[in-house]
Amino acid sequence: MKVTTIGLGYIGLPTSALIAQNKIQVCGVDVNPNVVETINKGEIHIIEPDLDKAVASSVKDKFLKAYTEPQEAEVYLVVVPTPFKGNHEPDISYVEAATNGIIPLLKEDDLYIIESTSPVGTTEKMAKLIYNQRPELKGKLHIAYCPERVLPGNVMYELVHNDRVIGGVDEQSTQKAIDFYRLFVKGELHATNARTAEMCKLTENSSRDVQIAFANELSLICDKADIDVWELIKLANKHPRVNILQPGCGVGGHCIAVDPYFITSEFPMESQIIGKAREINNYKSFWCAEQVKKAKHDFKLKYGRAPSIALMGLAFKPNIDDLRESPAKYIAQKIMQDAHDEKYFIVEPNIKDHQVFKITPYQEAVKEADIIAFLVAHKEFKNLQLSEDKVILDFAGVRK
Repeated sequence: MKVTTIGLGYIGLPTSALIAQNKIQVCGVDVNPNVVETINKGEIHIIEPDLDKAVASSVKDKFLKAYTEPQEAEVYLVVVPTPFKGNHEPDISYVEAATNGIIPLLKEDDLYIIESTSPVGTTEKMAKLIYNQRPELKGKLHIAYCPERVLPGNVMYELVHNDRVIGGVDEQSTQKAIDFYRLFVKGELHATNARTAEMCKLTENSSRDVQIAFANELSLICDKADIDVWELIKLANKHPRVNILQPGCGVGGHCIAVDPYFITSEFPMESQIIGKAREINNYKSFWCAEQVKKAKHDFKLKYGRAPSIALMGLAFKPNIDDLRESPAKYIAQKIMQDAHDEKYFIVEPNIKDHQVFKITPYQEAVKEADIIAFLVAHKEFKNLQLSEDKVILDFAGVRK
């Protein structure tokens, strides 16, 4: 068996490496030649625990090789981004482009799987796209949808041990896909149809978004009521049937901050709670930026000079280098747009450089800054010794 994966990003590369570690030939495809070159050296271009070892061994053993063009195989995995466009409408153009790229290579009995998060009906649309160009293959291909459901920072473990939901356009496709994933997944494989599998992924992340929105809304209420929200949540969670999540400076990432829009764009009248949760989590980022601006104004009034400000963290969650849809990055951008004579230190310990921000080591930032705003609860920030004259804005619960 040979597998071609289209997309070598945060999910595509770990998936490719995992399959290759099971002695299956994998051709990884990416449009970025630098990514392809890096992988073929046995190196990685993203940060993920244990991924470096998996890629290095797979390339060395010649079970993984990267290309810039799709390669003929028996199994094709589409693992490309699905961002939104315009008024938060899902953009499946990357999935379409990936599919068009492999259509000339398809042959009877091949298995085509979309793993990219997609709006309901995307798998059926891609099936029509394939059969419009290759009508002789109609009924002779296996087409399915199987979303990833992994946590950044623990991807290599969860790809193996998490359950998977697998939905084909017909029962034969579902079973063919299940047989494939059974080669490298130890979690349970749950069979359904493609539309349900697509909605399952969107539902999981929308549910998380709603739960986080409750915690973020609670933090706003507690700020006005002069209550420590972290203590409140800890006490409320002592109830046997209550499990409130932790608030933060918003919601980011390629899933939770994006996927709910795939539902609200198609079902706007029916998705009232989901839509409101998105509004609350977006507002929390705006509110945090305003709090930093207020602290800056108060400092100037009190001391008669502009403060130096440390913005601690740019990633969308702790201990990773992923900045996609990051509320911390949004906050930094919004604050910097309103900068005058104050000095800023932008901190992100998981990246070396950024095309917009100058990255400062966290030790230097906390030493020099008058105002320290914790935007992400990175492990490096947990035990910092801070002098009492610092103004601390803890939006991530770092000091709790």
